[in-house]
Amino acid sequence: MPNPTADAAMDIPLSRTAASAAVQDIGWRYLLGTLCASVPVRSLTHAGEVAAAAVAAAGPGADGHLRADLRPDRVELSLQTRAAAAVTGRDTQLAHRITVALAELGLRPAGATTAETARPVQMLEIAIDALDITAIRPFWKAVLGYADEPGSDDPGDPLVDAAGQLPAIWFQQMDAPRPQRNRIHLDITVAHDEAEARVRAAVAAGGRLVDDSFARAFWVLADAEGNEVCVCTWTDRDGRTF
Repeated sequence: MPNPTADAAMDIPLSRTAASAAVQDIGWRYLLGTLCASVPVRSLTHAGEVAAAAVAAAGPGADGHLRADLRPDRVELSLQTRAAAAVTGRDTQLAHRITVALAELGLRPAGATTAETARPVQMLEIAIDALDITAIRPFWKAVLGYADEPGSDDPGDPLVDAAGQLPAIWFQQMDAPRPQRNRIHLDITVAHDEAEARVRAAVAAGGRLVDDSFARAFWVLADAEGNEVCVCTWTDRDGRTF
């Protein structure tokens, strides 16, 4: 007999820790409120077969949870309860079902680190420093053709590309101008087991570590001219604000 209470519980957003733990062993990774996996394929035709298998495994929930980006060499899969912009138990359940479907095709997600694959799963955000977020947010929404993040109720919430192709924009509240500091920086979110290697590679490539006091949540790096980027993960963020 169906259990309405248990079914409703599947739609409650999970903590970052719980979401990551639910899928780590099957090759998916939690990034920015999304479960991600990259599946190597031989061609676009093969990619279409993989995407079709993922959609079939997701069943009726596919449209509200699953996105697939098809390329000749890989299929990028992501799962999120789109209406809530969060990962729920239903998303982790779908990740397991899709992984089983991939295994039946003799496939599995690629590794989540650069030691395992040249292009592991990652997501990009652009952060804009602002003294008055409400004054500038509408401009960026209009000029990019972006939308409010689903469930957004705060002026500081991110702006997102409705197609899910371009990076989200978020706004960092400043208390005073910083004229000698760049006002826009990139946040590259990677798998938790990729972050330290990515930081080392960036430093070896001529960058410098600006601040690691918030690691493992994020590391602040800069290039030789002081332009900053943060390497981010979900780790150590539950119950904290930055």
